[in-house]
Amino acid sequence: MKDEQLENNVASLHGRGWSIRRLSREFGISRQRVKRILKSNANQREHGQGHLAKPVRRGSKLDTYKEYISELLETHKTPPITNQRIFEILEEKGYQGKITILRNYLAQVRGKKAKEPVVCTETPPGQRASHDWSDYYIDFTDGAQREKVTFFSYILNYSRRQYIEVVEDKTQATLLRGLVNAFLYFDGVPKEIKSDNQKACVDRWELGKPVFNKNFLAFATHYRFRPLAIHPGKPRENLKIERPFYYLETNFLNGRKFRDKQDLKAQLKTWLLERNDQRVHRTTRRKPIELYQEELPYLQPLPTKQYAPSVIEYRIVNNESAIQWENYYHIVPSQ
Repeated sequence: MKDEQLENNVASLHGRGWSIRRLSREFGISRQRVKRILKSNANQREHGQGHLAKPVRRGSKLDTYKEYISELLETHKTPPITNQRIFEILEEKGYQGKITILRNYLAQVRGKKAKEPVVCTETPPGQRASHDWSDYYIDFTDGAQREKVTFFSYILNYSRRQYIEVVEDKTQATLLRGLVNAFLYFDGVPKEIKSDNQKACVDRWELGKPVFNKNFLAFATHYRFRPLAIHPGKPRENLKIERPFYYLETNFLNGRKFRDKQDLKAQLKTWLLERNDQRVHRTTRRKPIELYQEELPYLQPLPTKQYAPSVIEYRIVNNESAIQWENYYHIVPSQ
């Protein structure tokens, strides 16, 4: 920080004949700092206050990769490839610089400012997890047409460690299977799990409170967690799960190619362990796998028998000896 009073004292006393050593001792600063102050003062006296020495431009570790970066930006326009993904590709090519240099350069090239980070309410370890699913259209390289792929995501809110799998639909049975897989993946269950207002969890809202589905409540009881749901029309309440979907989209799906759905699943499994677990999270400034080691002792233990995610519903037989199921009528024995 600039200290005008100190500079004035050094310059004026030096003009009266004080030596650099004496000035250093008098003001408790290094001789090098005294020399810098005197040099700056001499430049100002000779060239004026607006004079600044021309900076010497140094070569950047990024210079040899700028042409390749241009190719990446041109190849991956829609959606645009992210800074993080470019950084990872450059590392594979031998780049040894920091990501900050890359971000500054890309900001100049793209002419965009960095987005403001999302601030989330923090919870204690083992307290809460969140889940949701999201659809993406993917062009596989095996020649098949563009296909809609549904991802199920589950994240521990404290450590930000995440489990993601590809699912076939968004039914309750699929949701419960996904949650069981996540519990086994993390070897424990949090005290609370928050979801959006999907029908697999919430039947309706009454007096500002969610009325949870009976099957989902039975599942929650089996694993001893308290179900929570975001309020209708307030998606920002579930930002801890929305942001990881953004990271999935921009870091995993962006800048990668997949042969087919099996190849997608295999790459996803590797990405979760080798990249998503090992990255430094922008909010916690820690790796999710490191925080998970702290959170694991606080997770509830798994039961001996896992919940069988079958769908049980009751139907009334009508006077034509039929029941209705998913908009179709099925004949049952008359007795």
